[in-house]
Amino acid sequence: MAKVLIVEDEQAQQLLYETEIAEMGHEVVLARDGVEAVDKVREEKPDLVILDLMMPNMHGLDALRKMLSLNPNIPVIIHTAYSHYKDNFMSWAAEEYIVKSSDLTELKNAIKRTLAARTVS
Repeated sequence: MAKVLIVEDEQAQQLLYETEIAEMGHEVVLARDGVEAVDKVREEKPDLVILDLMMPNMHGLDALRKMLSLNPNIPVIIHTAYSHYKDNFMSWAAEEYIVKSSDLTELKNAIKRTLAARTVS
């Protein structure tokens, strides 16, 4: 399947996403902040990035810009607890914007849609 980079600073959330996405059959790569995420994009060349916005060391939007400068075609799903960013979402180069929830169904469906769209293109 695909290599998915999860960028999340909260360890419990990171573990939950890692488990659920691995169960979908994907290889999972983890990053704790935006700086590490940029390095992982350079080194690991993931097929998809799931990106939190509020993180230490580098805000998610800054990381998004840097990741896209390395690979302008990498699909990104923004996954954050802050719904107020959604108003600006359409101006960002991300495929989906999902507000965090304890139910990961919406995130899993977004992963499936995004990866399916990439294989069709």
